[in-house]
Amino acid sequence: MSFRLYDSAQRKVVDFQPLIPGQVSIYCCGATVQSAPHLGHVRKEVNFDVLRRWLEATGFQVTLVTNVTDIDDRILSKSAEAGRPWWAHAYLFETTFHDAFRALGVRRPTYEPRATGHVPEMIELMQTLIDAGHAYPADDGSGDVYFDVQSWPSYGELSGMKVDEMEAAQDADPRGKRDPRDFALWKGAKPGDPESASWETPWGRGRPGWHLECSAMAGKYLGDAFDIHGGGIDLRFPHHENEQAQSRAAGRGFASYWMHNAWVTMAGEKMSKSLGNTADVFAAVQAHGGRAVRLYLAGPHYRSAIELSEASLAEAASQLARIDGFLERAKAALGGASTSSANASTTPLPEPVEGTTPTTPAAKAEASTSSASGTTTPFPEPVEGTSALPPAFVEAMNDDLSTPAALAVLFTTVKAGNVALEAGDQAAAAAAYASVVAMLDIFGLNPDAPEWDEAAGSQELIPVVDGLVAALLEQRAHARERKDWASADAIRDKLAALGLSVTDTPDGPRWSIEK
Repeated sequence: MSFRLYDSAQRKVVDFQPLIPGQVSIYCCGATVQSAPHLGHVRKEVNFDVLRRWLEATGFQVTLVTNVTDIDDRILSKSAEAGRPWWAHAYLFETTFHDAFRALGVRRPTYEPRATGHVPEMIELMQTLIDAGHAYPADDGSGDVYFDVQSWPSYGELSGMKVDEMEAAQDADPRGKRDPRDFALWKGAKPGDPESASWETPWGRGRPGWHLECSAMAGKYLGDAFDIHGGGIDLRFPHHENEQAQSRAAGRGFASYWMHNAWVTMAGEKMSKSLGNTADVFAAVQAHGGRAVRLYLAGPHYRSAIELSEASLAEAASQLARIDGFLERAKAALGGASTSSANASTTPLPEPVEGTTPTTPAAKAEASTSSASGTTTPFPEPVEGTSALPPAFVEAMNDDLSTPAALAVLFTTVKAGNVALEAGDQAAAAAAYASVVAMLDIFGLNPDAPEWDEAAGSQELIPVVDGLVAALLEQRAHARERKDWASADAIRDKLAALGLSVTDTPDGPRWSIEK
């Protein structure tokens, strides 16, 4: 069975056929770096990290592009409130997002371009759309440029919406619009905007509209057409609808397939800063561990909503403990030290116990290299590809990334491995061990993977550093209360000199490590 996915555009599960055999190109809408991420933000990163790992395991060469929106209205507003330049504010929270991804074992994308670094590509795209009659500069001298929705009959095909039923676009002032549903490609500079937050164009100074940047960057790094466009389901309209319309109106094929992950909810509501219901990534990681939080996010099907609760996070931690318990018992019984390729053990297995019979094909294969005379089977080394994966696991992952079914296979294999250990069946235990490690690699949960070494090293220091920083921040708060700005700034500067940045948030100051 080849990989099948639910294409949001066709609204059905279809066979995946890449544009170039053996290669997969993916564009995912990334972070808008206005403030710190919550668990709802990072679910997409985890889900598409699992997709990437699966495609690579099945033999594809994957190029993953994830953008950074580092200029928009919210960034300008929040940076002004914080009293820092907009670009410094954006960079601060870009590093905070990276910290969150690293804490969850998410690998960096192939490319991660920033919107502000691709203004020439955006201007070129706008000019193409204007020349083709699908966009127009506002005639009021504002510098705004709009996409003409009525000029593109296919508008609404991704979301299934009809133009006549749509409300006015809310992404820009209605000034200069021919139709209230037209959306902004470019926003003219406004009085009071920082000079550095606008760029010169043939139609006046301004800055990117949110939708335009993704089309421009996808085109630059993946070409006019690519395989998969991913993102949260909340982006399907208007963001993804607008991306597709402007790209195809410019003569670009754009995405062949659309994959949308569902929300993380709290009390049935989408997790959102605007709604005031968010859950801090770092607090969850500190309480339950990064791998447990990742399992909580990756375990449900990516198209299913996840209701957040402490009980669900604790259950994920408990499930992970059962897996890790088997791994440790297997290592002790089989003589292995680690599953990582850098330090994989070649210590021989203990001799098989007389009277035990391997029951699985993999176990029988392992057993065939042992004999009653005492020859031994080497400790299983990591296996690339899918050869160590149970067929049921492969079938589940190929079925639109059915992670719940795949996890069921994982836990069944863990149970079988424990039974084998209790019975003294080293060959069956070794086979189960190799399969479990291979499945954990797909989920990004292998405790011996390099990303977890890095994450663990940083997490171990968090409680110590947090306590020390908290004491300094308390001193800073007292200084600010008595309007001793010099002392407050001196504390902040001292922390900065140590490589720590401090962000004042409505929930109190937050620190992060500068990269």
